[in-house]
Amino acid sequence: MAVGLLLDVMRNISASDRFVRDGFWVSKGDVALGSKIGGKRVGIVGLGNIGLEVAKRLEAFGCNILYNSRKKKPFVSYPFFPDVCELAANSDVLVICCGRGAIMDEKEMVQCLVRGEIGGAGLDVFENEPHVPKELFALDNVVLSPHHAGLTPECFTALRELVVGNLEAFFSNKPLLFQVENN
Repeated sequence: MAVGLLLDVMRNISASDRFVRDGFWVSKGDVALGSKIGGKRVGIVGLGNIGLEVAKRLEAFGCNILYNSRKKKPFVSYPFFPDVCELAANSDVLVICCGRGAIMDEKEMVQCLVRGEIGGAGLDVFENEPHVPKELFALDNVVLSPHHAGLTPECFTALRELVVGNLEAFFSNKPLLFQVENN
């Protein structure tokens, strides 16, 4: 979902769709140009399982990946930034892939988007879900999605297979297919 939102914001896909559907292509001419994805420095905040999958997909577009995480990951070659502000200063794009909770000030982010201080945002997590700040609705540089990134039929099938496999392994005294670790 993160990569789809990033592509949509940077290439103006949803905004262009509205532009055409509302008849503005005929009456106003060309839509605003989007931005190239390849070559962008993408900072990922939170390089856990999801962050790693996002990084892998963005590498295929030719992006340069940078990251911030609680700890430097010994198994990745991406540049590590221990300070998220330093990561942001060295990135063209930020993708937030860290856990739940108040990691950003939503009201301030909305005001920065309204004032044009942030170039755009693809959002699928909100402070008071399902209520989304109304100011975002009028912004063509913002793409909104309900918070259901991993909810697909394939996801549910894989989860069911994992649960059944773990139960079979557990009751056969074999190693679990997947075990949640408490850090």
